[in-house]
Amino acid sequence: MSRNSLCGIRERIALHKGSRVRYRASRGRRKVEERQGVILETYPHLFTMYIESQQSTVSFRYAELLTREVELEILPGREKLV
Repeated sequence: MSRNSLCGIRERIALHKGSRVRYRASRGRRKVEERQGVILETYPHLFTMYIESQQSTVSFRYAELLTREVELEILPGREKLV
């Protein structure tokens, strides 16, 4: 199974459920959103994250990772929170 397939991406996200991550999302017209959060849940077509700075939940589709509209970085040295 390819690491860059939707199935491979879904499996890797599921492995890091509860981990603290940094995401970078392209929001069009040279607008980029960068925040840190915790992966809360994984679903068949999307996953959710809790963003502490905004005290809100956001969701991303796995396809956004595949097309690189969203980039995730697992933060090192952090224990799982959930």
